[in-house]
Amino acid sequence: MSESLPSHFIDLVRAALLKSFWRKPTLRQFLLRHRVKESFLATWTSDETKRDVLDRLFPKLEKTEEGRQVIKQMAVSLSEQIAFPDLKGWEDEALKVRDATEAVANLKKYVSVVRDEEAMERGRQSRREAAQQERRANATKAASIESLAKELEDLVPVQGTQDGGYKFQDWFFKVVDFFEVECRRPYVSGGRQIDGTVTIEGTTYLVELKFTASQSDATDIDSLLAKLGNVADNTMGLMVSMSGYSSVAITQASGKKTPLILLDASHVMALFYSGWKLGELIARLRRHVSQTGEAILEVGRLQ
Repeated sequence: MSESLPSHFIDLVRAALLKSFWRKPTLRQFLLRHRVKESFLATWTSDETKRDVLDRLFPKLEKTEEGRQVIKQMAVSLSEQIAFPDLKGWEDEALKVRDATEAVANLKKYVSVVRDEEAMERGRQSRREAAQQERRANATKAASIESLAKELEDLVPVQGTQDGGYKFQDWFFKVVDFFEVECRRPYVSGGRQIDGTVTIEGTTYLVELKFTASQSDATDIDSLLAKLGNVADNTMGLMVSMSGYSSVAITQASGKKTPLILLDASHVMALFYSGWKLGELIARLRRHVSQTGEAILEVGRLQ
């Protein structure tokens, strides 16, 4: 319910109170249980009717947020009544119970409608907040993508150097983390340096990173294949060569049941400027390798 309580709602609550409680002590106990202050109820004189005291009480309650909450809670309690013990024993008990039942039903209907409206508004608010969060996340992601692209651009002067290779390795795993891909960072296994692994859709890929000034050649392919020979059969190899591959290297990597996937600079740029996510891109290349035996799929052929 809104902070400003509608007059119709106040009238329904008052009617339900007056019809549900005919004895002053019973009404007084109800008001006490609903946080109406003892100091106020002490002013209830013997010659004041129930209607008189409610006429004084409700305007005071409506002035403060605490008071409005008291009215709301009284409305809930009244609307949940299933019996009227205070109406027992009166000569016209049946009539009183009928009138109270009607008053409570009217209040309950109103409370139900308001609750439905509040639920709808919460749903709308939740959707608005989700949309805002998505926009903020997209803005943050765009900023991060731009930052990663700028970092890579700054590495170009050291491409082909040992220091550049290490920096590219660090940068690559920043990209992996950004796209929330499961990974293991560089390690040594069987005396061989492994540039790390990524796991996508249940497949683990042994990563080989090349930030050289010249194209990767057949010896680089042979080196990665040798590393794959020491790991589980379902492990594949993922080579990222920013300078591309020689035709001999591509031929060497391709073939029936090849375990290799080759990426070059154009694939990396697709992450920045074509909306591809790393996991989605590698999964797409994996399907191509499985279907054709070709270790590389040019970005222009991606769908």
